[in-house]
Amino acid sequence: MTSPSTGPTPGPAVGSPAPATGERPGHAPEHTPRLDWSAHAPEVYKAMIRLDAAARKGLDPTLLELVKIRASQLNRCALCVDMHSKDALAAGESVERIVQLSAWEESAHFYTEQELAALALTEAVTVLTEGFVPDAVYARAAEHFDEPALAQLIASITVINAWNRFGVTCRMTPGHYRPGQHR
Repeated sequence: MTSPSTGPTPGPAVGSPAPATGERPGHAPEHTPRLDWSAHAPEVYKAMIRLDAAARKGLDPTLLELVKIRASQLNRCALCVDMHSKDALAAGESVERIVQLSAWEESAHFYTEQELAALALTEAVTVLTEGFVPDAVYARAAEHFDEPALAQLIASITVINAWNRFGVTCRMTPGHYRPGQHR
């Protein structure tokens, strides 16, 4: 077996029971999701899918994956970090740039000025500890995106934050997503 993040993983020893799905020998057991919210609120789930598709229109897919990964890191949504990292890798994004997202301000040289502006806006919209998005952050983003693209970016940041809240609240389990599965 192979794992995208760790490479080859050994199978179970001969004669020993196979680990449960998603579990690896010596690793902590996989937690059980609290609630399959999409099964119990299918109309909300379908509306989220439509909102997600509408929000991303006209934006660079690579930039969007970086934004989604960063918001998901901030919100500690393991399912979304897993999903969007895999989608970014499948789309040709480098491992290095994905790894550096957690320290993007110190690793600015990995990103374009437009990506840096989008990441700063992502953080400001995601972490509203000051109660607002600072004018300087907004102005920086407005320098790199025209108004229609900026509106789409803000919508995309808002949508990934909503997805993160479903994932974190319901304790959705990472590790089972395959790239492109939810496109």
